[in-house]
Amino acid sequence: MYDGLEKPLFGEARPRETLISSLVFSHFPPKAINIFLAFVIALICVSELTLIYWYRQGDVDPKFKKMIYFNSFTTVLLCVCANIYFHFNDCLRQK
Repeated sequence: MYDGLEKPLFGEARPRETLISSLVFSHFPPKAINIFLAFVIALICVSELTLIYWYRQGDVDPKFKKMIYFNSFTTVLLCVCANIYFHFNDCLRQK
C-alpha cells in the first residue's frame, strides 16, 4: 500500500486526518455544536488579532504583552481540545 517515504511511522494513516480537518466536516449536515464551537474559536481569534494589532501600533500599554501571550496559549489549547472532541466523537461513531 505504501511505497518508500509514504509509509506512515505509527500505524495506519487515514487520508481524512489532516491539519485542517477541523475545518472540513466529515458528516453532512454538521452538528450545531460543532459549528458553534468553530464560531467561538473564530471570534476569539479575531479579538486576539485585534489586540495584537493595537499592541504593534503602540496603542496598548506594554504590560498587556503577557496577556496577549496568555490569550494566545489558551486559544491554542481550545483548538487542541476542539480537535480532540471532533476526532473522539468520530472514533466513537465508527465503533
